[in-house]
Amino acid sequence: MQERPNPDAILAQMKEEEERPGGRGRLKIYLGMAAGVGKTYAMLNDGQEAKKRCVDVVIGYLEPHGRAETEAMADGLERLPLKAFDYKGVTLSEFDLDAALERKPKLILVDELAHTNVPGSRHKKRWQAVAELLQEGIDVYTTVNIQHVESLNDVVAQITGVVVSETVPDSLLNEADEIEVVDIPPQELIQRLHEGKVYVADKVNQALSSFFKKSNLSALRELALRHTAERVDRQVRTYRAAEGSSEPWHTKDRILVCVAPNKMGPRVVRAAARMAGALHAELIAVSVESPRQAGLSEEDRMRSIEGLRLAEHLGAETVTLSGQDIVAEVVHFAQSRNVTTIVVGKPVRKRWREIVFGSVVDTLVRSSGDIDVHVITGQDTAGTPQKILVKREEEHDWKGYGMAVGLTTLATLLNTLLFDVIKHVERINLVMVYLLGVTYVSSRHSRLSAGLAAILGVLCFDFFFVEPRHSLTFYDGQYLLTFGVMLLVAILTSTLTARLREQTVSASLRERRTSALYNLSKKLSATRSRTEIGKFTVEKVREVFGCDAGVLIKSRATGKLFSGPESECKFELRPNEHAVALWVLDHGKMAGKGTDTLPGSEGTYVPLNAENGCVGVLAVRWEGNAVRDPSQINFLETFANQLAVAIERTNLAKDSHEALLQVERERLRNSLLSSVSHDLRTPLAVISGSAEQLRGSSSLTATRDIALANAIAIESERLGRQVRNLLDMTRLESGAVDLTRGWQSLEELIGSSVLRTEKMLHDHEVITQLPANLPLVLVDGVLLEQAFVNLLENASRHTPPKTKIFISAKVLPQSVVVEIANSGPSLQAGDEERIFDKFYRPNANQTQGFGLGLTICRAILEAHGGSIRAMNRTEGGVTFMMVIPKSQDAPEVPLD
Repeated sequence: MQERPNPDAILAQMKEEEERPGGRGRLKIYLGMAAGVGKTYAMLNDGQEAKKRCVDVVIGYLEPHGRAETEAMADGLERLPLKAFDYKGVTLSEFDLDAALERKPKLILVDELAHTNVPGSRHKKRWQAVAELLQEGIDVYTTVNIQHVESLNDVVAQITGVVVSETVPDSLLNEADEIEVVDIPPQELIQRLHEGKVYVADKVNQALSSFFKKSNLSALRELALRHTAERVDRQVRTYRAAEGSSEPWHTKDRILVCVAPNKMGPRVVRAAARMAGALHAELIAVSVESPRQAGLSEEDRMRSIEGLRLAEHLGAETVTLSGQDIVAEVVHFAQSRNVTTIVVGKPVRKRWREIVFGSVVDTLVRSSGDIDVHVITGQDTAGTPQKILVKREEEHDWKGYGMAVGLTTLATLLNTLLFDVIKHVERINLVMVYLLGVTYVSSRHSRLSAGLAAILGVLCFDFFFVEPRHSLTFYDGQYLLTFGVMLLVAILTSTLTARLREQTVSASLRERRTSALYNLSKKLSATRSRTEIGKFTVEKVREVFGCDAGVLIKSRATGKLFSGPESECKFELRPNEHAVALWVLDHGKMAGKGTDTLPGSEGTYVPLNAENGCVGVLAVRWEGNAVRDPSQINFLETFANQLAVAIERTNLAKDSHEALLQVERERLRNSLLSSVSHDLRTPLAVISGSAEQLRGSSSLTATRDIALANAIAIESERLGRQVRNLLDMTRLESGAVDLTRGWQSLEELIGSSVLRTEKMLHDHEVITQLPANLPLVLVDGVLLEQAFVNLLENASRHTPPKTKIFISAKVLPQSVVVEIANSGPSLQAGDEERIFDKFYRPNANQTQGFGLGLTICRAILEAHGGSIRAMNRTEGGVTFMMVIPKSQDAPEVPLD
């Protein structure tokens, strides 16, 4: 028996479908184990099939590799011209993204997804251009080989011995709407190589002896099929969970990968990404800044940064922690985020160093508790951190060295005074004086300075105070232990003091960042001007990050960027840089220097993403070519978020103020109209009554006098209707109208409205077609009849004489629809909705009245829970369709 569908699974699936970006194009990827399996041919074949279905298909980029079959399959498909780039004296052709966006076909074919673009292109990789096409709503067919999948990069290198530099992030493949595996047996592919259908003849032997060995192809084929099988498995589980055919998977696995500053970092990150993909788990990449990393080279520090970037590229959340105890920080963070598995690389140091100084991996395994720890293996020498053995001369702390020599000399003089003059001080107590000097040096200067002070202290103690004095030899062997302990204590004291100083510096940095963020948010919350907000943010960015910055704010009127506080060199105003800022504004993603999008730019551009869209761009120009670590970039994004919230707050405040003014204007206008209308009713009643008496008086004999009396009566009646409309409008808008509902017959209401407008419709033929089964409706008869009268009056004014007006009705399950159609002019585009706006008249030069009749009709229908809309008739004229709710418990219509 089939189980009841799980509501949580259904809601999750609905939420996933709702969160899919609206208007995003569909992506189909043709995946193969290697070049030559027929991916491009299959893509072109499907493109031809789409063209037969009248789909607008173009080829954005095609790499036929000289294959006649591929070229023949492309015949008949439109090709976009390629964009030429001059690179180092050679002209190279690339996919023209701008031409594709301007052409904007329904479907575009882009070959070789993993291709690296020529420097100077908008994007570094072709897959980024494909992502932009999808964002613009264009469907894309593209091709890629399994060795280009980022998370499988090191696995492919291990199998084939070839490190593939061009990769595609797994996140793009996961977002693909369809992946089609183009597969042939390895032996058949090798045969195609021999026949020259893959590469030219001079490359075949080289390919067969390296990458295209049968064992390699078999392994790559298995990777491609397994990768696709995992995707299909995820889809099957989703469908089964939604249909209730099996229990849903409730696991909340989270994998934390530790990114170490060594060569194993990328391997560990990729292994964790594969593990997270297989378990459908969330992936978090963590790097810990600790004192034990103080001696690492710049190369190893960059490896840590690149490892975090790779993790972010693979869709992981990246976090940078800081603390003295690496294991404690990792375990505490893992417990706070409910991590189930920690992935680390195996130890890279020598065993004796692990025994002496401890092993992070061993300590992590023992401290992890219920959290699983996976250790990724690798070459022993692959990840050995490179220590800085020799520093440049300008990096030496010469002041610290001088301080070490000076304090050691001073300690020696003091000990000489204590030992030779006072003569009541034991030699062992003299050691404390030297240790005092070592502690002072280590608290003020570098570790090398403290080490020098420790060595000099031991040497001076031996030379001046140990028998035989004034020599570095000694008679008593116990002093060997004294020297060793003294040196060890001195070095340990200097090391601990240096660590404390480094922690103080790190805490000071965090405090400055927190203080800067607090001051920024405090200042922004008290500022209302967008210019002042941008100016203060730029000042804070310069102060905290030490770089030039500028703010470009989106104009709400034109949607373009205008310059806020300019940078010192005004780099963001240059045409090329401004174009990058516009791209960031349109796409809401970071671009520029240090990113994969437009990396040749002078500055880095951060979008100011708010709840209602991107409100501007923060431009930053770093000094030199220094690469910023992810924590600093994240902190800059926090600044941008604060700025975006502040700008949106000013926009909302302005909107609120304008809305309040509009409400006050409407209230004042309604009050004025109501007062004027009431004041006009009395004189209008007198004028109308007097005109009726004159028209009925026998004393008027002259034709001119009778015509004047008739004109007075007609115009006063028309003005009276306008005044009533004004009063009705103000009452409906103020909510002062209480509906007096009752069971009403639509035939009677329509007939009464026709009689009331008989004089106005004397030049028109009114044709009524009402079904015999019209039910009674629970409405306010007076108001609904007024709506019919307004529509008939509108028809009399807007249609030529001698034309027909049609009144019809039909009964639906939940409502009754009444249609009043005329044969006048049709509505212009956009007037179908605007015609019901207050005081709107399509042709003000020829139309009498205030433009309130249709507005009142809509208000009356909406007050009854119904609606009204206008549409053009195919034969000319306009139909007004009124939807009136029908009650299920309506009484029977009495028979005559």
